[in-house]
Amino acid sequence: MAIQVGDKAPDFELKDNHGATVKLSDFRGSKNVVLLFYPFAFTGVCTGELCEVRDNLPRFADRDTQVLAVSNDSIHTLRVFAEQEGLEYPLLSDFWPHGEVSRAYDVFAEDKGCAVRGTFVIDKEGVVRWTVVNALPDARDLNEYVEALDTL
Repeated sequence: MAIQVGDKAPDFELKDNHGATVKLSDFRGSKNVVLLFYPFAFTGVCTGELCEVRDNLPRFADRDTQVLAVSNDSIHTLRVFAEQEGLEYPLLSDFWPHGEVSRAYDVFAEDKGCAVRGTFVIDKEGVVRWTVVNALPDARDLNEYVEALDTL
């Protein structure tokens, strides 16, 4: 079932591009979270979106928000991708069990074996306050989720 505005965001625990464990619930009570699911590292649209986030990190920090980007790539792939693109926010690996978190958020494309472009703005209490899901080729508008943060 798709995650809706007003739902409690499903908690998860994933490894980041440095091998550190990141839990969504660790941000509860302290930061809002923008949770970005994307198909694959090193692809055109994904690289463009994640670099746009990189270039706008102060807009998130100013709104007391942590950005977490999730793909089904391995942590090793994500580490090289982050280094190559200068991405300094956590890239989380939903590699194994393959797509478990993507499925929990109903953004896993079974026929492609990867996540689609799902975005979830989660408040400090862990409640989803805004969401959008785009098809694989359709880039998201960063301004939309920054505007959603402004309503929190």
